[in-house]
Amino acid sequence: MSGTSMDAIDAVIVEFDETGSPNTIAHLSKSFPQRLKSDLVALIQPDWSGSLRHIAELNAELGSLYAETVIALLEKSKITKKSIRAIGNHGQTICHQPDKLPHFSWQLGDANRIAELTGITTIADFRGRDIAAKGEGAPLVPAFHQAIFSHPEKTRVVLNIGGIANISLLSPWHETLGFDTGPGNALMDAWCLEEQGKSFDDNGGWASKGKVLPSLLNQLMSDPYFKRTYPKSTGKEHFNLYWLRKYLTGNMKPVDIQATLLEVTALSITEGIQLASRLTELDIDEVYICGGGGKNTALIQRLSESLKPATVKKTDALGVSADWVESIAFAWLARQNVLGLPGNLPSATGASGPRVLGALYPA
Repeated sequence: MSGTSMDAIDAVIVEFDETGSPNTIAHLSKSFPQRLKSDLVALIQPDWSGSLRHIAELNAELGSLYAETVIALLEKSKITKKSIRAIGNHGQTICHQPDKLPHFSWQLGDANRIAELTGITTIADFRGRDIAAKGEGAPLVPAFHQAIFSHPEKTRVVLNIGGIANISLLSPWHETLGFDTGPGNALMDAWCLEEQGKSFDDNGGWASKGKVLPSLLNQLMSDPYFKRTYPKSTGKEHFNLYWLRKYLTGNMKPVDIQATLLEVTALSITEGIQLASRLTELDIDEVYICGGGGKNTALIQRLSESLKPATVKKTDALGVSADWVESIAFAWLARQNVLGLPGNLPSATGASGPRVLGALYPA
């Protein structure tokens, strides 16, 4: 799994029992080579002027890098490839267009290379079938969240904060809802890199030194995406520095802009959860956070305040490390494919029905 933050490739070896409950055997995180990350970041910018040849080269390079990560994890864990039923590979999203025709979602990472280099059957292209069935192709994790995090007597929200933030509302009294709330780490990371030369704002420390700019906050939060009802999904194609710069003036301090971006993330997540609560007419008892944004102390403190009286914790409290939830989810989706079971939730993606997701590349 490599998400919209593009911070690393996360790989897990997961064993599922007959009920589908996961047991994480081993895990490994491999940083992107800086040149590759820079090329991928440039590729998704509105002013990118590269070639189809370069996209094809990145697709091949990513496939080889994913395979190397799998091999390194097998060596680290001393588990043989014969013990692995299948690899679930999400790939690296470079364009996600669910809101205008033609609908599509495009991930790079040649699955042929992964299967060939590892000798393990690989399942990829998880989003395409849902989109073909008139869904948004995202978010796909609510089905997994429903399978392992549901409680028989409580209404929970599982909040994944990657580059983009998404929620799953799980309740015994309502079908599962899920949608992208808007930016997670994407804007904060991009602004921090531009102004501080750092790929992320450690613990939200820089943002904590600034003050929220009310006028800028109101302008950013006026974006139509935040007012849309579900199903909805988005990506860095929408929320990026080009989007942000439309609202900036020369008298704004960079640190105050960062503080405002943290507030945009916190506020859009809060409003997204409140929307899910209104739609279901349910009070939220608990919020469990996963993804890299869970390490931003300032952001989590802000969410803990805004989401009261719901309790806010990491998914670690439920026995699943917040760092590996999304990687485990795509292992689960691979399992669903192997067993011929649906991997999407139409109530989250808007698809016309449940579908088996993913294309299979035999070893």
